[in-house]
Amino acid sequence: MNLTKNKYYFEALDCYPYNLPDCLESLNYALSYDPEDSDALCLMGRIHSEVLHDYETAKDYYAEAMMYDVANINTPQYYIHCLINNEDFAEAEKLINYALRIKGIDKSNLWFYRSILSEKRGSFSNAFQFLKEAEKFCFNSCSLDFVQERKKLIKTKMKKQKSKKKKETK
Repeated sequence: MNLTKNKYYFEALDCYPYNLPDCLESLNYALSYDPEDSDALCLMGRIHSEVLHDYETAKDYYAEAMMYDVANINTPQYYIHCLINNEDFAEAEKLINYALRIKGIDKSNLWFYRSILSEKRGSFSNAFQFLKEAEKFCFNSCSLDFVQERKKLIKTKMKKQKSKKKKETK
């Protein structure tokens, strides 16, 4: 039964996000074999979050996935992104702090999300510091380039913020 569930999960993953009808069909089959499969629940959360922008439903799927497997390294990253998009900043911060303790998780990505969280809260200096932390955990040139480009953007925003404050004080 586990092989069948995995077969349907991998079919769903292969179809996501380009062939959603087939993805959903395979995902529903996978969940019918094992309704507690955290990876399948996470993918269902991704569909609701990334495609449908139904963040509340996505949060339910992510929470359920986390409930069944708290050490899953995939779910927290997508869940955090969903929480940030839904402006649930306090929840996102708590989940980031928890996820940083999960063995094997991509810490660079988590620090990147922490930076976005600070940026959305208006603290560009904190966002910049978190990007510096993300750089420490980049282990390929693609992720390092991505973080460095984001640092440039934050620097630009910081300069604009400083010039704005100077104009206000004059």
